[in-house]
Amino acid sequence: MITKRIIPCLDVKDGKVVKGTHFVSLRDMGDPVALAKYYSENGADELIFLDISATNEGRRTIVDIVQETAKNVFVPFTVGGGVRTIDDMTRLLQAGADKVGVNSAAVEQPELIREASLRFGSQCIVIAIDAKWMPDGSWHVMVHGGKKDTGMNAVEWAKTAERLGAGEILLTSVDTDGVKTGFDLPLSKAVTDAVAIPVIASGGAGAPEHFAEVFTETDVSAALAASIFHEKTFTIEQVKKVCRQQGVMIRES
Repeated sequence: MITKRIIPCLDVKDGKVVKGTHFVSLRDMGDPVALAKYYSENGADELIFLDISATNEGRRTIVDIVQETAKNVFVPFTVGGGVRTIDDMTRLLQAGADKVGVNSAAVEQPELIREASLRFGSQCIVIAIDAKWMPDGSWHVMVHGGKKDTGMNAVEWAKTAERLGAGEILLTSVDTDGVKTGFDLPLSKAVTDAVAIPVIASGGAGAPEHFAEVFTETDVSAALAASIFHEKTFTIEQVKKVCRQQGVMIRES
């Protein structure tokens, strides 16, 4: 059985790590390189950086952060946010990122997924899907920081991304983001049942038991959190211990 991964997420704005609820009400959580180094040394299996400002200035800042992180961190890390072109991906990968995350640009230009996977290998291409539940029982793909409803079915989009060459899906529930009541199990299950590539569950982690729950109730390969780690509510090792106690195959710290 493949071991599950625990991934801290660092949302970066203007060179600082921030965190909010439902993608708003952002709070300053500290220096991204220092936090990345701390997590790398304390059990993180991977890291994800998301540049949530993604202005031209923001992109230069995130490249600098990637370069410094690559010097100080020895676990794989993904960088996303404002990635719109092959050139953007090239800059981030050359700076030291192991994978790049693409969201809005992939929705607008699906063939970008194919081009990127052919250029860099599918293992480098993470498609970020921000999904919101709809009254008809489906989930829609949201873009532009969870603010714009594309009308696209999130499960079908995941299948399309896989077909075009995506190597992994970062699946964030807009409904549970930052609320700390647990991952969106129905959403996670719907997407993992639809695709064969790894899926990272994101949005809603508030306790170690939530990680164990999403791993035992769905086929996600990894689970991501921000608030509980940044605020030091729980450590990565505490999360891993609870997962092991509930029978989840988890990587050693």
